[in-house]
Amino acid sequence: MTSRRDFLKSSVLASSLLFVPKFLHALDRQGLRDLRDARGRRLVVVQLGGGNDGLNTIIPYENDLYYKARPTLGIRQQSGILTLDQGLGLNPSMTRLKSLYDQGQMAVLNSVGYPNPDRSHFRSMDIWQSGSASDQYLSTGWLGRYLDSNCAACQLPYNGLEVDDTLSLAMKGQQRKGLALKNPEKFHQITQNRFIAQVSGEKPQGNLSELDYLYKTLAETSSSADYLYQNAKVYKSAVAYPNTEFGRNLKTTAELINSGVASRVYYVSLSGFDTHVRQREQQGKLLGDLSDGLASFVEDLQKAGNLDDTLVLVFSEFGRRVGQNASNGTDHGTANNVLLLGGGLKQKGILNAAPDLANLQDGDLRHQLDFRSLYATILHDWLEADDSAILGSRFERLSGLV
Repeated sequence: MTSRRDFLKSSVLASSLLFVPKFLHALDRQGLRDLRDARGRRLVVVQLGGGNDGLNTIIPYENDLYYKARPTLGIRQQSGILTLDQGLGLNPSMTRLKSLYDQGQMAVLNSVGYPNPDRSHFRSMDIWQSGSASDQYLSTGWLGRYLDSNCAACQLPYNGLEVDDTLSLAMKGQQRKGLALKNPEKFHQITQNRFIAQVSGEKPQGNLSELDYLYKTLAETSSSADYLYQNAKVYKSAVAYPNTEFGRNLKTTAELINSGVASRVYYVSLSGFDTHVRQREQQGKLLGDLSDGLASFVEDLQKAGNLDDTLVLVFSEFGRRVGQNASNGTDHGTANNVLLLGGGLKQKGILNAAPDLANLQDGDLRHQLDFRSLYATILHDWLEADDSAILGSRFERLSGLV
């Protein structure tokens, strides 16, 4: 029997493994169930950290006010803008996303934001991840509350995986939380530590409620890691992804989905978009990585027959100011564009008006669409959940989007 002292010495390792959805342990006993229960739909969220400049992502190249505000930073058509519709075009680095757009697998929503916007990275990201108002502070995320929800129409347990080292607020609920991991094999190796393996098979003696919780967590973590490791081996991608951390994380996500892992929500991040200085080169490289990674991901899912059941949401915590700064960059702004990708989109292309550069608020874009209306649409129409209960209020949904 392991001593209490030895057990407590491992509490640091145990605490790093607490975010484990209970469904994974249960699946060891129940066996893999068909993802097509409840129509088998899944959501993949891609977070662009740092505040991506939406105006140089979806470029209003026919608007003279854009070039007036950005005399050197504005991207001109002769630079290779990938023209879309309504006088808008993609950044020249996003050639593979342009192909998805042309194939009807991509939609663009302009000027998405919220009232009384906050320009702090941390606060604005919390607002987007929690689904709160700007003056509201929540300790749970909108996807975590989705995991908490008990939708009668949903046949599978709610569950989520974040392909990262840490779990975002977005994935933390009151009762359930997602699981953060970079690699199923390495995650499995951690749980094969001799001490962890021994403890996970034991039961604590006596009335030790806190230790009981840790023992239980270790047991569930070990079982979860084994489930993911065994099932992730079912499919190994042959699609070429960018040799970047983001590309590798998307490849891992595709392999989990195509292996039939029973997760309904996935979360992936790409950081580096805080472009105050010399923005053109830095953002262009990041947008190229985003474009190539997402195109490979879509190709992977399409080849495996899983694209129609997958919706990809790409967002950033805020956009940038309309005018360039003195360092050939941009400072923190407000509203921004959001991208949607998937085989099940009912509406494609540019879905609303281009940003209104003639009607700014203190030099910033006014939001046309509250991001919580988009969340409500995804929750209700795509995931078949109670959007009002999850978001704590009723927001107007976008008709016929998904």
